[in-house]
Amino acid sequence: MELRDIIEGLKEYDSATVQNAMMTIDNYDNEQIDYSSPDLKSYHLQSGTVVGIAITCKVTPLYEPKKKLDWDEYYDAIDQSDLPVIGVIVDIEKNKGRGAVMGDGMALKHKVLGAVGVINGGSIRDLPGIAEVGMSVWATGRVPGHGPFNLIETQTEVEVGDLLIKPGDLIVGDSDGITRVPVDIAEETLKCCKEVRDFETGVFDELKKKIINTKGN
Repeated sequence: MELRDIIEGLKEYDSATVQNAMMTIDNYDNEQIDYSSPDLKSYHLQSGTVVGIAITCKVTPLYEPKKKLDWDEYYDAIDQSDLPVIGVIVDIEKNKGRGAVMGDGMALKHKVLGAVGVINGGSIRDLPGIAEVGMSVWATGRVPGHGPFNLIETQTEVEVGDLLIKPGDLIVGDSDGITRVPVDIAEETLKCCKEVRDFETGVFDELKKKIINTKGN
């Protein structure tokens, strides 16, 4: 199955169902580290479930570093992707979160380039503007300002909300947070999602019948 088709299929499920599905896969042992911690929160969700491949970067929002990259290196990677993209922006300063790593301008830039969401390992600002743009965002906090704002690395492994994300990882995000799906088990995960949902639907239906019967008595 093509990765694009897998992405479309996973949009039918929430991040919890996807994580449950991965737990049923034989020899899969990352079930405790493939979802985000409570530190990462959904601040605006444009649709029920957002799915895309990760394009990552590390930034310094407050101070001028000795070495930095041109922002085109990050944005070009998004623009050139043939698949839906979720940007992952991580603040690497010592006082992480003190300066915003994303605002409404960057949300618009991501939207224009075709990104479907942005995960921020740091703070954001301009939330009303981000919502107006229609960009799904997750972050660890909110502040009103930032400094020079520089790109330090792009397309390297990052950590957000205790979750390690590599460039190209499949990301499933919703109001609960983020689940990371390794590409090599993505197709099997999609298959298992249906099995998990069918099983849970059966269990819930039986419980609902018991509730109705109890009320009837």
